[in-house]
Amino acid sequence: MEVLRLAIHSSNLGYPRIGEQREWKKALESFWNGQLEEANLMETMKTIQLSSIKKQMAKGIELIPIGDFSLYDHVLDTAFMFGYIPKRFGQESERRWDTYFAMARGTSSQPAMAMTKWFNTNYHYIVPELDGLQPRLMENFLLRDYQFIKDNLSIETKPVLLGPVTFLILAKLSTGVHWHKHLQLLVPVYIELLDELYRAGVRWVQVDEPILVQEIDEDIVAAVEYVYHSFHQKVPGVQLILQTYFESLSNYPEIVSLPVAGFGLDFVHDDGENLYNMKKYGFPKGKWLAAGMIDGRNVWKSTLVQKAALLEELSKHTEHLIIQPSSSLLYVPITVKHEHRLPKGLVDSLAFADEKLDEVRLLAEYAQGKRSLSDLCHYDEQTGEALRLLRGQSIKKTMHPIEQTERPPYAKRRQAQQQHLKLPLLPTTTIGSFPQTREVRQARLKRKKQEWDEKQYQTFIRKQIAKWIEIQEKLELDVLVHGEFERTDMVEFFGEKLGGIACTTNGWVQSYGSRCVRPPIIFGDVVHLCPITVEESVYAQSLTEKPVKGMLTGPVTLYNWSFVRRDLPRSAVLNQLALAVRQEVLALEQAGIRIIQVDEPALREGLPLKRQKQPAYWQEAVYAFRLATSAVRLETQIHTHMCYSDFSEMIDIIDDLDPDVISIEAARSGGELLSLFEIHTYRKQIGLGVYDIHSPRIPSRDEILIQLERALRVLRPDQFWVNPDCGLKTRTEKEAIASLQAMVAAAKEMRNRLFVSLQGGDQDDSKR
Repeated sequence: MEVLRLAIHSSNLGYPRIGEQREWKKALESFWNGQLEEANLMETMKTIQLSSIKKQMAKGIELIPIGDFSLYDHVLDTAFMFGYIPKRFGQESERRWDTYFAMARGTSSQPAMAMTKWFNTNYHYIVPELDGLQPRLMENFLLRDYQFIKDNLSIETKPVLLGPVTFLILAKLSTGVHWHKHLQLLVPVYIELLDELYRAGVRWVQVDEPILVQEIDEDIVAAVEYVYHSFHQKVPGVQLILQTYFESLSNYPEIVSLPVAGFGLDFVHDDGENLYNMKKYGFPKGKWLAAGMIDGRNVWKSTLVQKAALLEELSKHTEHLIIQPSSSLLYVPITVKHEHRLPKGLVDSLAFADEKLDEVRLLAEYAQGKRSLSDLCHYDEQTGEALRLLRGQSIKKTMHPIEQTERPPYAKRRQAQQQHLKLPLLPTTTIGSFPQTREVRQARLKRKKQEWDEKQYQTFIRKQIAKWIEIQEKLELDVLVHGEFERTDMVEFFGEKLGGIACTTNGWVQSYGSRCVRPPIIFGDVVHLCPITVEESVYAQSLTEKPVKGMLTGPVTLYNWSFVRRDLPRSAVLNQLALAVRQEVLALEQAGIRIIQVDEPALREGLPLKRQKQPAYWQEAVYAFRLATSAVRLETQIHTHMCYSDFSEMIDIIDDLDPDVISIEAARSGGELLSLFEIHTYRKQIGLGVYDIHSPRIPSRDEILIQLERALRVLRPDQFWVNPDCGLKTRTEKEAIASLQAMVAAAKEMRNRLFVSLQGGDQDDSKR
């Protein structure tokens, strides 16, 4: 075989940090709750890290990453390591991890740093703040981890570092300040870090620059050239792999001419463009090609014979090949070995992180001549029957366009809804969930272990609903929710109830901080089997005269937060999901629920990173949402919610979705989203989150008033809703109630001010 003449290494780009049984999450939350000392936390984290490294060693991975393990987020780690600690958190102290977690989660007196989504994934990173700060190498975390692993396991590892260009472009700067200003300051600090690694014996370093798969201009190309020429000049002994993922490399000829040891390219999510560019422009002689061949973002097994054919094609363009996943494995669960409840055919079709490393090893051994093509055929045959069974599932309903029901114009809907709902100015509400306390989790566990029957469990859920309806009425919220106590997760809950979707037992994936989710697996026709949310919503509505929102997850989020079969057209699956949501919307309406919220926090996550591919995605996403929500009556009010995305590029899309009310995260961004509405006239109703629910700190009434004042400078009072920026399931009861008290008080105060203003009282400051 042609591939046998290659120099071959197996590699991994990153491993899930949460632990096989979520030990990482449990240790962090125990530390934050004061139940675990810092020394014990660090000892637990070292144990988890060592276990992950040992597992990769056992899988035969040669270039094992370090720097992928983190106590919260790898982007936060980079900022902290380089001294980008905002001044509001004070100077570095002996209790440095208190500062680190304060940056991520906030304190009683200071808000947390902003958080947003990592490219088009559901992983959230902490946005670095650069203003007024000079970079310095506070501590070389990579050197610390390299020495720790070497001392304990006697192996060489590959440090992984977020590249300076991606880091700076993703960071937060004051208006008018360009990231280039920081580049000349930051590059010497990177060089200092790399030099320390080299002097300690490190030879391979993976530098992640995923920004290079987006459209980049000449300024970015020039910055990349400056950075990597500087690295080559100052630390020539380190073999740098310039790593990209999630798409094809942009500006291919310029980037592959950089003086680095090799280039990491994604051959899974690139639509064939990386190979096309290699054929058209060639690949630099003597450089390593780190080929991402195993899908790092989905859970289906690879067809290794097809991968072998790709290997042979790549071998025509390079003699130095590294075989690896397409991206870090952070985005998939750790192992399928705990999945005993999934249908057998489905289990046999899945590869989580550990199984993907097995696939990397098999391909590397094939390329090294240690395995034959028949070995790969045997692997494929073991799963082929199961895959054929799944692929045989018909797509019965949605291969052809479905006629939508067009809703009446918004102005007409608004009038009918206000007559029906009779809401006050600046109506107050929450996004949906209330605290999932230890008591709630224990009740769910008792049901799972069959210690409680279904009647006992439902009685408990009703008590929780009644309790929080009473709390909401005492708080004087205007639009209530039932609290979602029966739901483990907003996507998993619906995945458990819809046909054609399976849910895992232990398929946890990190979303942000210690928050983990279990993405469902869409393997067949999606079918609405029976009403899913009606019983709880109707019961909650029976307890109050105020309107209660029905709470649903939208079709695009169900798609983007699930693992979907690769062989199905995206539009077909989206439309099936939309039809299922539509049936639930109509069931709620028929049961008397007049406000229905169809959440789409993942609307932007499936958006291709290349602009030319985006219009088709938006068309399909908007179509699916409107298909799900357009059949309701005039007086039924449709809400949606989105969070932690770049809304500046999608405000027109939000308008096209045509909801009556949208709530958007705005608290961590300091209200920067408001600048959009200074240039874009948005005529429907909107709630910009007025406080950050991801931080344990409780906002004051005056803080929220400031947020309201800023919002009402650019939005009309009659279109503005007052709400938190997301659901409250991760907060304690005390935190949730205190924060909502402050929110309602601020809304009342603002209503009074607006009333006085309308009465002409704003001419006398003493009356304010």
